[in-house]
Amino acid sequence: MSYVAVSAISHPGLLRERNEDSLVVGPWTLCATVTENPQTLIFPLGTPLVVAVADGLGGHPGGDVASALVARRIASLGPALSSEVAVRDALNVCNRAVHRAAGGDEGGELAGMGTTVAGVVVRPDSLLVFNVGDSQVFAVSAEGLRQLSVDDSPPHPAWRTTSLVTQCLGGSLAFRAVEPHVTAEAVVPGERWLICSDGLTDPVPTDVLAEILQEHDDGRAAFECWKAAIEAGGPDNITVAVVRVAQE
Repeated sequence: MSYVAVSAISHPGLLRERNEDSLVVGPWTLCATVTENPQTLIFPLGTPLVVAVADGLGGHPGGDVASALVARRIASLGPALSSEVAVRDALNVCNRAVHRAAGGDEGGELAGMGTTVAGVVVRPDSLLVFNVGDSQVFAVSAEGLRQLSVDDSPPHPAWRTTSLVTQCLGGSLAFRAVEPHVTAEAVVPGERWLICSDGLTDPVPTDVLAEILQEHDDGRAAFECWKAAIEAGGPDNITVAVVRVAQE
C-alpha cells in the first residue's frame, strides 16, 4: 500500500515576537504556534492531500490572522483539490476571504493584512505544485534541490535582501486579483519535496539544505533544516514540511 509521510516544524525564529506562519497537512493545521520537534503524519495515497505553508506578511497588521485563515480554508477544501483549475479557484477564494476579513475596501484594524502560500497536492498519479508569493516548494533528489514554485518577487538580483513580493493573498487596501502559479509534476519514486517559508531559504543556502535532506530521513531532515536557520540567526519565522510518497 502506498502512503504519504509528512514531517513538519514551525517556529518564530530568534528575532520575531510571534510566529505569523501557518501550516496545513491534510485536515490538520498549525497556526501561529511554536514547535521545536517535528511532527510526522501518515496518510494513505488516494484522496488528494494538500500540504502548504502560509507566511503572513511582516510589517502589516494581522499577518498571523491572514495565514491562519488561508491554512484553515485550504484544509477544508483539500479533498476537492483534484485539478489545476480547482487549486486556482481555491486560491482565488482565499484571496477574497483575506480581503474581506481585513475589512474589505472600507478597511479597519486589519486593513492590508496578507499572506503568501506555497504547497503541493499529492494525488495518486501526480503532484500539483502551487504558490502565490515567495514561499517555496522544492523537489529533493540525489542531484540536489530543484525549485518547483515561482517566486513572486521584484525583478532584480538583490530581491532576497527585501521583504517585497509582487503578489500575495490580500495585502492591500483595495482588492487585487491574483494569478496563482499551479503546475503538475510526476511523482518520482524515492523523490521528496520540501515546502517552506522564506525564514528557511533566506538565511540558509540551497546547497546546505540539499546536503541536509540527502543525509537525513524526513523528521530529522525537517529538524536539521530548522536548526540551520536558527544557527544562521533565525531572522524570520521558520516553517518546514518534508513530504514523501512511499510504499509499504
